[in-house]
Amino acid sequence: MSATLPVQQDYSAYTPQDYAVWQQLTERQTKALRQHACQEYLECLEALHPVLGPEHPPRFTDLNVQLRAAHGWSIKVVPGFLPVGEFFALLASRRFCSSTWLRKPEQLDYLEEPDMFHDIYGHIPLYLNADYATFAERLGKLGVRWAEDEEKITQLQRLYWFTIEFGVMRQEDGAVKVYGAGICSSYGETMHVFNDPAVEVVPFTLDAVLAQDFIITEVQNKYFAIRDFSELWAVVDELERRWSK
Repeated sequence: MSATLPVQQDYSAYTPQDYAVWQQLTERQTKALRQHACQEYLECLEALHPVLGPEHPPRFTDLNVQLRAAHGWSIKVVPGFLPVGEFFALLASRRFCSSTWLRKPEQLDYLEEPDMFHDIYGHIPLYLNADYATFAERLGKLGVRWAEDEEKITQLQRLYWFTIEFGVMRQEDGAVKVYGAGICSSYGETMHVFNDPAVEVVPFTLDAVLAQDFIITEVQNKYFAIRDFSELWAVVDELERRWSK
């Protein structure tokens, strides 16, 4: 199916199995994140309840009401992966793309392609946070502006990967907290960050992130820790300054 075709969430299509999978995923991950997620994510998740909670799969129309009221964001339903140019264009217009399908019970711990739980539970809560929401928009606008520059687009994809997908924070007391959707939507990834001795958490530096390759099918072993979301604004400011010379 072409990603350009109009797609909507057919809520009536969700089965009792879908309800059970959503509940199991949400309850397990919420319990894990109470200890490991940053306070900003937890506050946004709480603000979205009961629209986003374990009781039932979320209705995108209800989520959109809260997202638009907060900072003008909304969900764009897509059937699968988008070309990078289309993806950045959606971010630039304050729209986040999401699938509507949900994994099967035997896929609780691993998926090759992101499903609705990843897209919605992992990504959507932080779009209630003004700093994060504006960072994502500004990142998208950079992607639109430099769409024809392959090197810059690759660097923006790396920046997106190590912030929006797999971002972590290091608090003043030294504790690491997660905010990236790839971690917040994955119990295995959450446990990996905090329990695997191979994991390396290093301070976030723009040059290091822009140079860091990643493989989407492999678990992460290196994470770049910001102090707070204001640091992400400074990152975009620096990119705009460098690339406008």
